[in-house]
Amino acid sequence: MKKKLFALLLAAGAVGTASAAPVSVLFVGNSYTFGRIDPVMSYNAANVHDLTYAMWQANPSGTNAFEPHPWGGVPGIFKQFTVQAGLDYDVSLSTRNAASLRGHFLNSNPAGWDLRGNIASRAWDKVVLQEQSDEPLTKQPGLASNPDYFRAYANKIEQFVHQGNAHSYREREIIGGNAAACQAATGASATTCNTVRDVPANPNARGSTEVFLYETWARPNLINAPFTTVTDPVTGAISFTTTPAGSFYDSLEEMTADLHQAYFGVAAANAGFAGVAPVGDAFLRAVQEGIATRDMYAPNARTDGLIDLWFDDGTHASVAGSYLSALVLFGQLTGLDPMLLGAAERAARDLGLTAAQALALQRIASGELGFLAVPEPASWALVALGLGWIGWRRRGDAPRPLPGAA
Repeated sequence: MKKKLFALLLAAGAVGTASAAPVSVLFVGNSYTFGRIDPVMSYNAANVHDLTYAMWQANPSGTNAFEPHPWGGVPGIFKQFTVQAGLDYDVSLSTRNAASLRGHFLNSNPAGWDLRGNIASRAWDKVVLQEQSDEPLTKQPGLASNPDYFRAYANKIEQFVHQGNAHSYREREIIGGNAAACQAATGASATTCNTVRDVPANPNARGSTEVFLYETWARPNLINAPFTTVTDPVTGAISFTTTPAGSFYDSLEEMTADLHQAYFGVAAANAGFAGVAPVGDAFLRAVQEGIATRDMYAPNARTDGLIDLWFDDGTHASVAGSYLSALVLFGQLTGLDPMLLGAAERAARDLGLTAAQALALQRIASGELGFLAVPEPASWALVALGLGWIGWRRRGDAPRPLPGAA
């Protein structure tokens, strides 16, 4: 344990004198990444690159009226963590509401946003892929899941990032082996399975890029939810109906297990992935350890004194949920224990979270990533040293605007 702590602190201290280029990171996903609600959605937007900002300006039909750019989101929180840890990270996001990995790769959005072009826009040190929330799930009647698309396009994007060869393919060739099998697996038409897809070369492909999968969380609105919700198309406010929602899982545990198997299964089957950020597992851990509310529909859900991880629609993360997501991603991508950020962590304060909530969520992320353990007595001094070092660094840290940013 002492060696592990010392290695982490040494790595953190070393970045203060390092002269290497910033670590470039691209987050690919949808509203689970860009945050859906403020203050998360616009958080730290001046210090990250929203690669769909210009596309939105040219054609705002590509997103909802209540989701104005520029976006900071979970990547913006992640960026703030790296600043406080003394790390030099150049953070970008290519996101669109409801986008799947297939949608990113095929540019299938009706607004014509070039999401695949964002991936190929530069050579990245790290890329994070977040799939649409229900796409990886086991197929069930009435559930909009498509695990074969998830597996196929997570792998296609990994190959595009690492190899980037220009090529053509038909989906029947990567799913099922023939048109009939492709149709059976995906529910697509024969035309879709047989269409030739032409993919240009990625001029910035690089074999050394680390590609991670971002495991999302169980959705309460798919688990015995008492009613459906309606989203106001202008304000994004959630209204509750009296119509019972369809249920596809009996518990958070069951749905989380399905997501875990899907994400970790893809990573295990393809050595091109550097790992999985277990965000969904961390959500469940917070519930099981009594940190977060299990049933957001319970009469006392808002008064039970626990952290609410889900937004009112039962699918998106709350502010606290997005904060936990960023903590897990920070630990997974940097190799540093999220607990080193400490009670005075700035993003939590900016987002309206208390020091106690920040510490509780840091501990959950740390435990889920395997950092958290009871240190030997002599190791407490190292922990204190690490927290003190980050505090000292923080006094001199301020967000650095991107060129041209306000």
